[in-house]
Amino acid sequence: MAVKVVMPKLGMAMKEGIVSIWNKGVGDFVKKGESIASVNSEKIEIEVESPAEGTVLKIAVPEGEGVPPGTVICYIGKAGEDIEEAELNHSQLIKTDKSSTMMIDERENGLQIQKSSKVRVKISPVARKIAEAANLNINKIQGTGPGGRITKEDVQEALRKVQVTTDDHKEKPDPVPSVEHKEEAQKIPLSGIRKVIADRMYNSLQTTAQLTINMKVDVSELIALQKQTAETIRINYDHKLTMTDFISRAVILSLQKHQEMNSAYLEDKIHLYKQIHLGMAVALEKGLVVPVIRQAENFSLLELSKKIKEVGRKAREVKLSNEELTGSTFTISNLGSYGVEHFTPVLNPPESGILGVGAVYDTPIFKGEKFERRSILPLSLTFDHRVVDGAPAASFLQTVKQYLEEPITMLI
Repeated sequence: MAVKVVMPKLGMAMKEGIVSIWNKGVGDFVKKGESIASVNSEKIEIEVESPAEGTVLKIAVPEGEGVPPGTVICYIGKAGEDIEEAELNHSQLIKTDKSSTMMIDERENGLQIQKSSKVRVKISPVARKIAEAANLNINKIQGTGPGGRITKEDVQEALRKVQVTTDDHKEKPDPVPSVEHKEEAQKIPLSGIRKVIADRMYNSLQTTAQLTINMKVDVSELIALQKQTAETIRINYDHKLTMTDFISRAVILSLQKHQEMNSAYLEDKIHLYKQIHLGMAVALEKGLVVPVIRQAENFSLLELSKKIKEVGRKAREVKLSNEELTGSTFTISNLGSYGVEHFTPVLNPPESGILGVGAVYDTPIFKGEKFERRSILPLSLTFDHRVVDGAPAASFLQTVKQYLEEPITMLI
């Protein structure tokens, strides 16, 4: 009997999941535990693994379509096995003779690809989109990927050969001044995490009154303390404290003193929170995610450091639950590792504040009558002016600065 593969529930608040990419097609054989598709909810994307070994009999939900959790997205069973029509929740099963070709994978653009199940063309999703946009016959492209899979480079090479052939048969016109050159651009549909980020950032700028202030912090003493304690922490705790750890600790202590920054604007009301749920922006290949460290005020510096590394690792391994990606009350975004000194972070609604952290740089500064080499850390605070005025926001940033310039106060 065919096995149903359903849309997983990625958190208690999830109402709909979207199939980003099908890694397998109708007629493909899959092993138990093998990835068959990528699905995403509002903030997370995961791989769906096959619950059984067998053949993909039917894809019920096409790429880009959203369905509630628990909805059947495909069927897996023995090759040639029939599926009762009543079980199909998206499209009617197309009956075919075993010796004839079968219709598989109806695409959003209305194209239907007919081929025998024994000679299914293996092609990456990106390569398929490029080929379809250029009206290339993928059956005539030689794949160089694993198992003869057609890659993006194979399609681009086929396009180049078509262009060369076309140019050779064209009549050579008289040379005329070039007025305008239009280059064909690759069109990539906005979907998955990228679409969520685009929507949230646009809505953030449209629905909030954002203002950004900047401040420079002398972290020379902090760097010295970090170096002095590095060996002791390594030996006793097998751990390393980073600049991000100290900054996060300073932010948490400052939020306890400036509660208006640990707030949200919801339904024409300002919600002030006593507990601090710290969001830590993490850049991934597919986009930005913000895992949340809940009740961060209860962690010591060392515990906080371990928690930051834990959520970062889980984010990169795509193992964060939906609960771990929601409910933050203040966010930190660090671009210092990319060499960026100053930038304007965008609020993560409904939060009232986000701190942007730049790269540390050395510069000579007067200390009394003498120049000294000092290490400077640029900070940028974006806040919602509907909730917080400029003076209280500056006062909060000044408190962060004091903790970082007197790092011993974070350890007491």
